[in-house]
Amino acid sequence: MVKFYVTTAIDYVNASPHIGHAYQKIAADILARYHKLKGDQVFFLTGTDEHGSKILKSANQQNIPVKKFVDKLAIQFKNAWKFLDIDMDRFIRTTDADHEKAVQEFIKLVNKKGDIYKSEYEGLYCEGCERYLTERDLVDGKCPFHNIEPQILKEEAYFFKLSKYQNKLLELYKKHPEYISPKQRRQEVINRVKEGLKDLCITRTSFKWGIPFPLEKGHIIYVWYEALLNYITGIGWPNKKYEKFWPADVELLGKDNAWFHCVIWPAMLMSAGIKPAKKIFVHGFLTFNGQKISKSLGNVISPEYLVKRYGSDAVRYFSMRDVAFGEDGDFSEKSLVERYNTELANELGNLLSRSITMIEKYANKTVPRGTFDKKLETLSKKTIKSVEKNMNDLEFHVALKNTWKFISETNKHIQDKKPWEKPKNLNDILYTIAESLRIISYLTYPFIPKASKEIAKQLGIKDVTRKIKPGTKVKRGGILFKKIEYAAEDPFSKLDLKVAEIKKVEDIAGADKLLKLKLNDRQIVAGIKQYYSKKELLGKKIVIVANLKPAKLCGELSQGMLLAAEKKGKVELIFTRARVGEDIIAENLDKKPEKEIKFEDFMKIKIRTNNDGYVVYGKKRLKAGKECLKVTLKNAKVR
Repeated sequence: MVKFYVTTAIDYVNASPHIGHAYQKIAADILARYHKLKGDQVFFLTGTDEHGSKILKSANQQNIPVKKFVDKLAIQFKNAWKFLDIDMDRFIRTTDADHEKAVQEFIKLVNKKGDIYKSEYEGLYCEGCERYLTERDLVDGKCPFHNIEPQILKEEAYFFKLSKYQNKLLELYKKHPEYISPKQRRQEVINRVKEGLKDLCITRTSFKWGIPFPLEKGHIIYVWYEALLNYITGIGWPNKKYEKFWPADVELLGKDNAWFHCVIWPAMLMSAGIKPAKKIFVHGFLTFNGQKISKSLGNVISPEYLVKRYGSDAVRYFSMRDVAFGEDGDFSEKSLVERYNTELANELGNLLSRSITMIEKYANKTVPRGTFDKKLETLSKKTIKSVEKNMNDLEFHVALKNTWKFISETNKHIQDKKPWEKPKNLNDILYTIAESLRIISYLTYPFIPKASKEIAKQLGIKDVTRKIKPGTKVKRGGILFKKIEYAAEDPFSKLDLKVAEIKKVEDIAGADKLLKLKLNDRQIVAGIKQYYSKKELLGKKIVIVANLKPAKLCGELSQGMLLAAEKKGKVELIFTRARVGEDIIAENLDKKPEKEIKFEDFMKIKIRTNNDGYVVYGKKRLKAGKECLKVTLKNAKVR
């Protein structure tokens, strides 16, 4: 058996999973399913990256022990992939005991090679990236991926001799041009490496959440250095059994991770005497309204929301069909619905339904003995061969395009041959339809596994890799893809409502109604002085509009707005016992907040209290975790 090992970048668990994370995992699962279908021995690794200062900071902000924090989020990521039918062979966590132990062994090995030394480091550090940046990395003085200015850090640390491997890396790129794909990514890496490499700082002393550095107490291993090792620790390194699957056949990652995976990672392996992966494929970002999907930008779309609304097959299909893998692509629910209805429902779903119906009606529910139409047989062989090349080249959108050409030709064959007129060669027509559906089930399985299995089930077969046998009993099932209508996004979903704690309350000079509230992560100016004393507010947890466009009031910056119920001159703030940072949601309505909303747009969203004092949007109660928000003012406006 031929082995095939595919990996993804492991996700950083400082926030919940979103469709941007899923894009890469869907691609890896497609590759894994395809190679399993071919009979290869496959290992598919994905997981979560759980160390670093950013995670520690997020846990502290929510007053949760950091291990409990990462445990909770790791489960969310694992469940998200289940929703999308992503079938990995191992879900590795960098807090797994075998990973932590192996990382320390790797450090000792590289140290024996003379590639680790101690020194002092000072540089520009981006907390969002958890790495040091150079001046050339910045755009207008800011990190290009997080749009924040890096801070200057100085600390005593251990270094990996990355500079030692500059020529060996350039030799690797030249000898194996397939190592970095696509071509434009490879050239970007080569150009930077030619400019020269600096040694890599691989320990931290300013915080403790990480794997202890085995060469000196008080140091922890830099998160990026140890996280990369998951690709070998996840298959058993340093135990020899890892050699069964190593080197990886394909390592998938986003373009923001290219430097670490294409430069630092192979240099680490060279130092340890381990072969690099066969191919690293650097894909673009899946964007939403032109922006990279990320929690920090406030435009997250959760996989669970999409799957509940459209089904896992539709999400998988659209993710790979609309954009060339490797390039940036904009996610649009409207476009998803259009492709769903035209390609999945009309072209594929209707083909299955009418085909099984005709075999049941004209051949007593049995695939008749017949001859496969020569034209379709030739096209099917050509399609299978083309798709094989497309999959090897990671051209998923082309593979689907070729598959749908065959689906279209099968539909055309039915229209041209008119089996409902019961021609003399009816058995040939029906057999051709059944065999074409078998091939379609084979071709679509990696992309839309649920639909593929349903096609096979209605055909009465289990093995889609073998020709269908005459005499096979078919059985019509449910509709493969029910048509759906695109529903415009609910304006409430654009809001980013959160729980915040009032840490400090101050008067504003010359303002009779305004108070300046210092919260856990921002400052808000609110006109509540006549309703609440400073003492009444201090330490209270409130609900804020976190993505309201900042404004200046009486010369003070206000970074959001708090929510209060208002009726006949009475004002009551919405207090809560929920944890700081908790998202406020409306029941059964998914949050997809915009980065920033204007005050006038917020005022158009009608939030009220009902007869019982519950805060509602329409008839949906607003919740902070399990707590439904409630005040004493009934049937009041919330502003």
